[in-house]
Amino acid sequence: MAILHAMKATYDDTRQHLLDTGHRMMVGKGFTCVGLNEILQTAGVPKGSFYHYFKSKEQYGQSLLEDYFRGYLAEMDERFAAPGQSARERLMGYWQKWLDVYCEPGDEQKCLVVKLSAEVADLSEAMRITLRDGTERIIERIAACIEQGQLDGSLPQGDARQMASALYQLWLGASLLSKLHRNGRPMEEAMATTRTMLGA
Repeated sequence: MAILHAMKATYDDTRQHLLDTGHRMMVGKGFTCVGLNEILQTAGVPKGSFYHYFKSKEQYGQSLLEDYFRGYLAEMDERFAAPGQSARERLMGYWQKWLDVYCEPGDEQKCLVVKLSAEVADLSEAMRITLRDGTERIIERIAACIEQGQLDGSLPQGDARQMASALYQLWLGASLLSKLHRNGRPMEEAMATTRTMLGA
């Protein structure tokens, strides 16, 4: 039993190491510009081991996105469940964290959704669906937080789902524009618009 547990831990660690390595590389260079050999060399993992965990680079990319959303959604759940804050405070804290992280130097801090969505949408159906479903779950959580704010009186009334979708689209667009302009002004403008929309 102990041997099986050790084998499972090794499997998870190696697989996760490959995903973490790919995340750091692809968020900077994109999916197609990072070759499999480059990932393996950086991770220090032989090619045979890679194919033990993933059937193809596409499946690897899909797994990478699933892993990214798993962590991202867990962070959202923790933030939106923070005690001692109104729903408005929790939601504004989420946008502030997005702005702060995105404006930090270093590509490793940037959003994988922004980096890969346009690139892989026509390249891989499996990755497109993973991105679509992941972003839908993000919007669902934002909408739920808005509904809580409407109940506790800290956020304005209205269609919470529509508001959540509009806000997420606003921030994705601002993130892309920040990449184009190489400054944080679009993010600051997104924050100002968010404050106006949420009466914050």
